[in-house]
Order: sequence, then C-alpha cells, then structure tokens
Amino acid sequence: MQSHGFDLVFERTVHELNSRIRLWRHGATGAQLLSCCNADENKVFGVTFRTPPSDSTGVAHILEHSVLCGSEKYPVKEPFVELLKGSLQTFLNAFTYPDKTCYPVASANLQDFRNLVDVYLDAVFFPRITEEIFRQEGWHIEADAPEGPFAYKGVVYNEMKGVYSSPESILSEQSQQALFPDITYGLDSGGNPEHIPDLTYEQFAGFHASYYHPSNARFFFWGDDPEDDRLACLAGVLARFDRIEVESAVPLQPRSDTPRMLEVGYAASEGDDRGMVTMNWLLCETADVERNFAFEMLEHILLGLPGSPLRRALIESGLGEDVAGVGLESDLRQMYFSVGLKGIDPADASSVEMLIMETLADLAGEGLPADAVEAAVNSVEFALRENNSGRYPVGLAVMVRSLTTWLYDEDPLALLEWEKPLAAIKARIASGERYFEGLIRDWLLDNQHVATVLLTPERGLAERREAAEAARLEAYRQGLRQCERVALVEETRALRTLQEAPDSLDALATIPGLKLEDLPGENRPIPSEDREAGAVPVLFHDLDTSDIAYTETTFDLSAVPARLVPLVPLFGRALFEMGTARRDFVDLGMRIARKTGGMDADTLFATTLGARQPVARLVVHGKATYDKVPALYDILSEVLLEARFDDRERFQRMVLEEKARQEHVLAPSGHGIVMARLRAGYNAAGWLDEVTTGVSYLVFLRTLAERMEKDWDGVLADLTALRGLVLRRSGCLMNLTADAEGGRIASGPAAALAGALPDAPAALAVAEWHPQGTPVEAEALVMPAQVNYVGKAADLYGLGYAYHGSANVVFKHLRMAFLWDRVRVQGGAYGAFCAFDRASGLLTQVSYRDPNVAATLDVYDATADYLRRVSLSSTELANAIVGAIGDVDKHMLPDAKGAAALYRRLAGDSDAARQQMRDEILSTTNDHFRALADVMAGAARTGRVAVLGGAALERVAGERGWRVERVL
Repeated sequence: MQSHGFDLVFERTVHELNSRIRLWRHGATGAQLLSCCNADENKVFGVTFRTPPSDSTGVAHILEHSVLCGSEKYPVKEPFVELLKGSLQTFLNAFTYPDKTCYPVASANLQDFRNLVDVYLDAVFFPRITEEIFRQEGWHIEADAPEGPFAYKGVVYNEMKGVYSSPESILSEQSQQALFPDITYGLDSGGNPEHIPDLTYEQFAGFHASYYHPSNARFFFWGDDPEDDRLACLAGVLARFDRIEVESAVPLQPRSDTPRMLEVGYAASEGDDRGMVTMNWLLCETADVERNFAFEMLEHILLGLPGSPLRRALIESGLGEDVAGVGLESDLRQMYFSVGLKGIDPADASSVEMLIMETLADLAGEGLPADAVEAAVNSVEFALRENNSGRYPVGLAVMVRSLTTWLYDEDPLALLEWEKPLAAIKARIASGERYFEGLIRDWLLDNQHVATVLLTPERGLAERREAAEAARLEAYRQGLRQCERVALVEETRALRTLQEAPDSLDALATIPGLKLEDLPGENRPIPSEDREAGAVPVLFHDLDTSDIAYTETTFDLSAVPARLVPLVPLFGRALFEMGTARRDFVDLGMRIARKTGGMDADTLFATTLGARQPVARLVVHGKATYDKVPALYDILSEVLLEARFDDRERFQRMVLEEKARQEHVLAPSGHGIVMARLRAGYNAAGWLDEVTTGVSYLVFLRTLAERMEKDWDGVLADLTALRGLVLRRSGCLMNLTADAEGGRIASGPAAALAGALPDAPAALAVAEWHPQGTPVEAEALVMPAQVNYVGKAADLYGLGYAYHGSANVVFKHLRMAFLWDRVRVQGGAYGAFCAFDRASGLLTQVSYRDPNVAATLDVYDATADYLRRVSLSSTELANAIVGAIGDVDKHMLPDAKGAAALYRRLAGDSDAARQQMRDEILSTTNDHFRALADVMAGAARTGRVAVLGGAALERVAGERGWRVERVL
C-alpha cells in the first residue's frame, strides 16, 4: 500500500490504546512515520532525530533551542514564542535526551494543530541558525568595554549552570556516565558549563547538517485528524530532500567484568559535610520487552512503597536521610538501575554499598513476599491500563514510549502492546517460578558491570569555579590585541541591537494563527452535581473515566493553629506511612498497592474570589477500578479513623526524608521557592503555602529534626491534636469523578465513611493565619549556586486595580513578549514568569536560572513604561487573546477535570464568573494594556523583592542592604 510517496510497513490495531496504528516509510528519503488514529481530540505531532553527541559542549541542546528561532517560511526572531503567545496549543516544546532530540506539539483545535505542525516542520528542516542565534542561545562573551571584565552569557549556558548547581542533578548525570564510559551516554548532551564555550559555530551548524535530515527522522501523529492529511503534509516538506546515509546509530555499551568507583565533588556550604552515594547496574536492552516490564515491577518491589524492603533497609540503617538514585532508567537503549542514599557521611559509602548488596542477597535467597509481588504487578498493570499522562497529552506519552524501542530500529509498538508480556510474567509467577529473585541474582548480585558514585561536599567549590571562569575570561582578554577587544565590544552591542529590534509586521504576518471568530464564545463547564454521602456533601462529576473512580476526601484546616500548620504535610504522610491499629505501615502500603491505583494526601490553599478569604484543605486522594472501590473506601476509613502516630523511629525517619527532599528541591525549583516566599508576605493563603512548601518549611523541618531528639512526647501530642482538629465530619467535603455506574458503586461506601467520621466541634484559628513575621523587605536567600532566581511581587488590588479579564491577556503578553525578550533573550536567563492571581490580586514576576540580579529587577520596574508605549497591531492583539483563551480552555484528562472543579468550588470560582472572565478576555483592546501602566508603576515602587542565588547575589545584597538568609 502506498500513499503520497509513503510505503506501508505494517498496520496493527492496538487495543491497549484504542488505536489503529500504521508505520509508514517514505520512499525517497527513508523517513519513518508512526501514524496513530483514534478518537482523542487532543492531537499530537512530533519529529525526532537521533542526535548522539561526541562531546559535552551541549551542541544537541543548543541546536534544540536555536532551530526554533526563525526559519525559511517564518522569518521572525522566535516563531516558537509567537505560537506560545497566540495559539490554543496544549503542548509546545522541545527536549534533548542523551541520544535524541524531540520536537512535539499538540492542540485540540484542528486548524491550530495544522499551524503548529507547519511551523515546527519548517523550523527543524529550514532554520535560520545564524551565528547570532548560536551566540544568543548557546554562548558568547559579553564585553561592555575593552578593559573588561568579560562574561560568558547564553541561554543554554546559564540553564546548565543551574543544572550543575543541583547536587542531585550532578549525581544523576555522573551515575549514568559511569556506566557508559565508551559511548554517547558517557557524555552530557545538555552541556557541561566548563565545556560549552569550546563549541564553535562551525561545529554547531555541521551538527544540524549531519543529523536534521528526513533520512534520520521519525515522525509521529496521534489523534482524530485525517490520516491522509498527515501524509500529504509531510510529503510536501520531504519532496525537497533525497536519501542520505546518516551515521547516528547508538551502539551498545560493552559489558565490563570490573566494578567501577567514582568520587565527584559538589559545591557545599560551610558546615555541610554530607555526601550522597549510588550503586548503578547496567541491565539489558530496553527492547527486551518482558524483562523491561519485569524490571519495572522489580523496582516497585524494591523501592516503590515506604515499606519496600530495599528502601526500608536504607532508610532504617541510619546511614543517611533519604533514598538517592533514579531507580530504573528505561529511556535509553540499555536500561540501568540506580539506588543509594543521600545525606551520608562520605566515610560510610562502603557501608551503604554493603547494606544494598546484603539486602539484595537476603531477598534473592529467602524469597520475596507474595503480597509484595502482587502489589507490584497490580501497580504496574493499573498504570498501563489507566494510561494517565497527567498534564501532558496522552499522545506525547505514547510517542516517548514508542521511541524507547523505535529509535534503535526495533518495533515501535513493542512496549505499547503490553497485554501479552504482562500475561507471560503473570504466568511465570503463577507457576511458582522465583522470577524476580532470579532477576536480582542475575542482574544485580552477579552483575559486575556496576559503578558506585560518591558525591562529596567541597566547601568553596562554587567560589573556585567562579574564579576559574573569571581567570579564563581574563586570560582570553589578555591574549587579544586592542583592536580585537574593541571588535568584541562592537559584537556585543550588535547582538543587543539585534535582540532589541522588533520583528517587522510583514514577518509577523507569516505566522499562522486563528481568528477571534474561530474561538468558542462559551466556556465548556465541567459537569458537577451536588450530592450527599450521609451528612457529608459530595461533588460528583459524571465523566467517562474508563471504569476508574477518582476520589478526593477533603478536610477543612481552619481549626489548625498557626504553630501546627507546618506539621500538616507530615501529618498527611503519616496517615499512610505509619500504620494503623490493624496493620503496620509495610502491610498497609502493600494493601493499598494491591487494591488501588494509589492513595496519598496533600494540601490545597487558595484565596476565595471576591471575599479574598483563605481556603485551606487537607486533600486525601485515591483511585481504583470500579470493582475495587469498596476496598478503596475501606482503606480510607482505616487510615482516617485508625492511623497510628506512636512509632517514634518511623516518624523521625520521615522527618529526615522530608528535610532532605526540601533541601534538594531548592536549586531545580528555585523560581517556585521565590514565588512562595513573596506570596507569603501578602495574604493567608500565601503564608500557608510557604510554611508548608518553602524556606520556612525547611527551617521548620530542621527544628523538628532536633525536637525529635528531645521532645517526642510533644511531637506526638501535636500529631494527635491535628487528628482531632482536621479529621472531622463537619469539615469534610468529598469529590468523586466517575461515570454514573461508578457513582452508584461509590455511594454506599462513601456514606459509610461519612457516618464513621467523628463530629467533634473545633474553634476556628484562621485569625492566626497572617503574613506577620514573614520578612517584608528585600531579601536574599543564599545557597551554593551559579545562577539566580529573581522575584518581585505586588498587591495590585491594594494599588487600586479592579480585576478585568483583559489582565489575563496583558500579563501573558508581558511574560511571552517583554519579559521573554528582556530577561531571557537579552539577559541570558533560561526563563521568566509573570503570574497574576485574580482572587488575591497578587502579581509575581520571577526569573529562572538567571545570571543577573539588579538588571532583572530593572526590567520588572520598566514594565509600566512598556505598557504605556505598547500598541499591538490587530493581528498581534488577536493572537494575544487567542493565547489567553488557550490557557482558560486548557485540555484536561477526566481526573484533572474533577480536581479543577473541586478547586473552583472551594475558591468560589463559579461558571458565571468564568464566563464573565472569558467575555472580558475576548473584548480586550490596547486601552486595557495602557490602563495597567499606572498600577504597574505602583508595583515598581512598592513591590517586595526576594532572590535565591549564590555568591553574586550575596554581593548585591550587601551593596543594597538587603536582609540575607543562608538557606543551604
């Protein structure tokens, strides 16, 4: 069968995905297309190239950024950004793996989808990739004066400095590289900041010429768009190419019979003497389908639950604070398994190794508990059947999964058609075979291709790196003649001029977009019905969930006094991780994994629309297939009514785990930490969030760890008090997402749970929830880091602003136009955010992996002037409105719809209020941009500043008299 120059390789109906899937090969170029036809309206396209680097200069990563900076048909500076501004995209990004680069897009609107595909195809095959783009996105030397100082700048350069500021990221990268010393996986495809400046423009352009060709391309389509249109679309692009030979195959890493040991330093603060260690084993090829699924189950058996034997042995050893390592890595040609401990004394690394090997030997020799095996099989099978990709399109998850075999010239459907290999594993287990014990013995205990990586603290390393970089730049400057220095200054100015120059209206007009009349005028409300379970209100959402019930049982926290609020996250964990009156925490975890798709607890904080009052809830989540719904509610009843908190050692280990996790989230999520810190100073919801997720929470955990040694009785009393204050019928609201049959099945068990909840009265403590005590002046949060996260916030309602839906348009435009150009493109930061909460009136601006501090704050303060001057063309304004509507109409899976409806109910965000917001978005004009200028001028004067960063930040803070807090 042939069509549009493509030959059909195979056609299969994949019941696991409810899809008819065809693999096509283009006759002239050899390009491959995996075409998945189904009823999913959230259409996905992707093109992937094998891009194995030969060094750690980050060439593949820099090219991933650069091809999206203008192309033959779309000669604007950044078509990618124009699409982010003005499309209904449900996904639009690109990512670099160790051996491939992917360019996926998604949209539920057919015309919008076609526009996205067209722009991406032109971007990857016909990009501009000028030397200026290479310097902007990759690296360049910024020279403001011939006498210096010079500085390295570049988006990817600063992004990777941020990555290398995270000890966990370093450990993950080094663990992989240690296992693959002879092939591309032994290099850093993202780029090591020390090597990125070695990359030349000629090497960069040559990489594109070598690998970005249809003969090296794998195309992917998913959804309900016509297949013939897919083939025709690709055929038009591929007609310009002939087949070439591309040497991009990823070889196998030769197996070693000698274990390796690697010690690597990381930048640590004064007084921090903790290290991390992992043991890492090379496993089989990813395309070994049955073993692939079996290793996924084995990972669950060993590490997946709080009571899993290897996790428990590591945590209870007292040698460290939390488990380290990525677990099972299955995205590369060969899988590997990585596990260890963080927060160790580096001298104990060999003891951790010995503990891991002894635990594995005991499990292989004595056998695994049958319930642990059942729990693992059920968990993996549930995840496969649910096929829940979270906030990402389902088709994107399918594409990435297919590439784990397809990229290496294996069957792209091998891991997608999972019913047969799963049945084979079940049959082996049922026969009595010690299947998983054999995997432990063959692939872990007897496997000599193993590498141990020890990460050790090096105080002063960050400062030495900074000094070495400055010395390298000064040596380079000294080696230049005066005329060359002057030329470099001119080159710097020319790049800035180019970056500052706006695209012409003619160039912008080439970007395809939707018209306002293409947008639906009405919101699509989420079906919600008020019901009751006993005396407890239930919010029910009748949606097709493929016979899975999603439940949220929420409890009002308004009786919790301020001093106990930071304990709530650990209280939520304790419900599921400390056991009950019926069983210990190990058996409880096994039962949850055997009977459900997962259960946990977290917090929900919000501000109500209009009244601006705080909403605070403990949310207990659960999901199960309809036949297991009674068991789900039985477990829920057990943990809510019978949870035990009296195991001191267990809770102490949880505190250390939580503290370690909070410390290690600082570098990769610095923008979130800064946002939380700023919001805490303005309203109760912000304060609640920061003391349970931010720097204040970390301080609380450190104090709690010390308190555990001296005042366990007091801690236990606090946990017991929280049970009485929180788990009450009068403060309970249930949320259920399922179809009518699921709702019928859940009604009885839900009513039984509601009836069993205690109904003790409790005094309100909301008056204690206020931002007093949170620093209000500018503050610097200092840690060992090579980049900064620069934030500023202001209460716009306090400055006189009254909400109008146009704010959604204005602030999205600010983020994707003004801040993007000034903070990212010109400033070199990896990203910038501009978030407005229409309930509280709080605006927060924050940068991500930013080399600057003062310059970024100046950009924030220049927002008012920009708004006074800006005058969008009718096309630009329409695109801005389309983009804002895209945010309002973002595609959600059924469970996400149910959760969103719950949040909206609690926050008072009614369908009528949302429709008014939509109407106002659609009516936005240039006058609305200018109307916000005076408010933003007030924000510049009165806003609060918080910055997370390293030594450079500390110097700025000292010069400006900011409050300094060392957080790590």
